[in-house]
Amino acid sequence: MRDLFPRAGFMRTGYHLVQVDEFFDRARAAYERPMLDDGGLSALDVRRAAFDITRGGYQTAPVDAALDRLEIAFATRAREQYVRAHGHDAWMNQLAERAQVLYPRLRRPRGQRFRPPVKSREGYDASEVDALMERLIAFFDTGESLTPEDIRHATFTRRGKRGAYDERTVDAFLARAVDILMGAQ
Repeated sequence: MRDLFPRAGFMRTGYHLVQVDEFFDRARAAYERPMLDDGGLSALDVRRAAFDITRGGYQTAPVDAALDRLEIAFATRAREQYVRAHGHDAWMNQLAERAQVLYPRLRRPRGQRFRPPVKSREGYDASEVDALMERLIAFFDTGESLTPEDIRHATFTRRGKRGAYDERTVDAFLARAVDILMGAQ
């Protein structure tokens, strides 16, 4: 065990040591390759990384911060490689095409942008999610300021099925939005 991050302590919980170490080893190996490839790790893979919670694991905040930095590094490298191979205009066109996938949901009325919770009795507060969606609409329509970190670090109150959105659907949508915003930086 290398202790890449500070430990939570014996009586506290944190991320599973071995899982975190193995993920960061895999990420380092993927990033050290001369070119990022389809078989390697992507920024989206980093964003989706999840670890079991165990007693005495790594503190979550430093691991999460490292994942954020790693995601940015993978996204930046992928963009640079694409631009080198195809040009900046091609990158911007591809980014615009990927952003088009978000528009239909953003055009839905408030309270109807996502399905209600399916398997759970609770979900994300619909009004809070809609407020973030309004910021995303303003970003696309008028260039209002919105960063990937604004979306990545957004939190929502949990509510009962009434007035709530399904968490997994919202999370998947927000992951795509983060990907678009990272590409636009």
